[in-house]
Order: sequence, then structure tokens, then C-alpha cells
Amino acid sequence: MSKINLRELKHSYLENPSRDEDWALKGMDIEWSDGGAYALLGPSGCGKTTLLNIISGLLVPSHGRVLFGDEDVTDTPPERRNIAQVFQFPVVYDTMTVYDNLAFPLRNRGVPDKEIDPRVREIAQMLDLEEMLLSKAAGLTADAKQKISLGRGLIRSDVNAILFDEPLTVIDPHLKWILRSKLKEIHRQVGSTMIYVTHDQTEAMTFADQVVVMHEGMVVQVGTPIELFEKPQHTFVGHFIGSPGMNVLPCEFDSGVPRFAGHSIETASTSRPAAGYSRLEFGVRPEFVSFCPDGIPVEIVKVNDVGRYRIVDTRAGDARIQILVPEGESVSLGRAQVQFDPAHTQIYADGWIVAEASS
Repeated sequence: MSKINLRELKHSYLENPSRDEDWALKGMDIEWSDGGAYALLGPSGCGKTTLLNIISGLLVPSHGRVLFGDEDVTDTPPERRNIAQVFQFPVVYDTMTVYDNLAFPLRNRGVPDKEIDPRVREIAQMLDLEEMLLSKAAGLTADAKQKISLGRGLIRSDVNAILFDEPLTVIDPHLKWILRSKLKEIHRQVGSTMIYVTHDQTEAMTFADQVVVMHEGMVVQVGTPIELFEKPQHTFVGHFIGSPGMNVLPCEFDSGVPRFAGHSIETASTSRPAAGYSRLEFGVRPEFVSFCPDGIPVEIVKVNDVGRYRIVDTRAGDARIQILVPEGESVSLGRAQVQFDPAHTQIYADGWIVAEASS
């Protein structure tokens, strides 16, 4: 196991990139501690798999360095990086039994049989594969085959890191929840550094201690699930994390006070943005918007019942404001007034949170 350090990393698939959009990764510095559980989260095309392939050695970055511990492995091929990788679709040997599939990475490295057997059975127990150890992989479901792939990634205890590239894509929706929880449990047991790529926020939040949110080739925030939810550093994080996502609304400063729809608003931001921005907004999650008798006038246009709460769509001029209302609270279409929780309302300039004033 090793600490993983990415320094000034950039990558382009073009020979001579000249524009910002030519870069698949636009520059980042990340450090992952030994033994941590991390997720790379973002939409398709944001650079997650490119970054994972650079860590594994399948790609050499156009610029920057990759270090495992104190060793620079930027130009080291995958087979010498001592990592395990689990891909989106199952990679198994159909003609082998489940037992032999799991044992293969150890046998390939000359591990004695007396050490292989207990390890295979331990991993099989973790993944509920014990009953099918003697079955040929060819006759198994896609779910079971992917569990074998997971097991092959987990079987070695000497790896620097285990990399997962959207490993639950082919898994039945019901089993996804079970396997997400199982992977978190396994991480606690084996203690290996694990990096998990996904576009699914639930998978990322369930699995990872730290989540790296990516957008258009950039890392826009690294934080715990709570930090991403309560204090998004970029409006994209606010949109992408949460269901529904954060309300992002236009505002302006008037005599040093932020205003929206002609009304002053209180925010957690303690300073004004630096000059030169082109777009000023504030963000507040639907959980932190509430109805009140003397707030900002809105029109309630739609109420969606989703079980334990309702999602209420309102309009203030051209701005849409969503509110989460607990089950049992009365809501009717028509005029109302709302307020924002100042402790959870932040100012954003050109998408980035306005830095707090230094004390």
C-alpha cells in the first residue's frame, strides 16, 4: 500500500494541444493517504477514467508526475506498479471455476497453495461466493461474474492500490446497494488504498471517505460527503450533489449587501467577491429554504410528492426556487413567501464560492 501523489497533472489526447478544451485533464494536484477510500465522481466525459488510467499506468500523462509513496512511477508500466484494477464489465476466465478465477492472481505470482486456499475462501466469504466456488464461471450471471472480478481485485494483500472503474454498472439495482455496503465493509477489513470511479453520487457517498468531484477535466472540490453537501466550493458541485440539487440564483451587491429579487439576503459568505467577475449568484439547498409570513414573495407552481417529503417548485420572477417540505406540512398552489437559512447560503462568483474574510 502507498500514498498516491499527483503533481501538476495534465493530459491531452492530442499531439499539440493549444486550446483549453484540448485538454482531457486541465491541471490538478491531489494527494491520497495510504489506506484511504476515495471516489472520483462526475458526469461522463469529465476525465475520471483518464485520471484512473494514468494512476494505473495505462496512460502516461502529457504533463506532471505520479508518485507512489516517494517513488516516481510516471513512466513505470502497469505490471510494475503493483496495483489491482476492476473494470466496468466483468473480466473472468469462463473455462475456470470461481475458485480458480480468484486464485489466479496469486498463482501467477508464485504464491504457495497453502497460502492461496485460505485467502480465496476469505474473499469468497466476503463476497458471498462460497456456494459457487466449484462452479464454472461461464454459467454464472453478470452479477456473479462481476463479484468474481471484484474478488480478483481484492485477493492480493500486497498491492499499492485497488482501482475500481464503475464496477457496479452491470449489477442488478437491488444488489448495487448490497455491494456498495459490502465494499465499504471490505475496505475496513483489508485496509488497502481504494479509488472508485463513478458518475453515481450515491455510490460515491456510500463508499468514500473523501470524494473528488470532477467537471470538464478539472477537480472542482475534494471533501467528505458532508462537506460536499453543506458547503459546495463550486456551483457544479451544488447541482451535481443532492436530489434535488442546490438552488443557484442571481444576485447583486447594493451598498455592500447581497440582494435577490429586490430583497436583501443574509449569507454565510463574509466578504465581497474580487473585482472582475462576470456572474454573481448565491446558492442554497432546497433543504434550507422554508416558507415564512414576511419573506421573499414567490409563486408556488408545482408540488411533487416523493414519499417522506415533497419537492415544491416556486418562481420569483424568472428564478426557480425548489423547497423540500416535510410530509404532513400543508402546501397549496399560489402565492407564498420564503426565506433562506443564512448559515447555509453562500455567494458564488463565476461559479466559485467567494472566499471567507480572513480573521
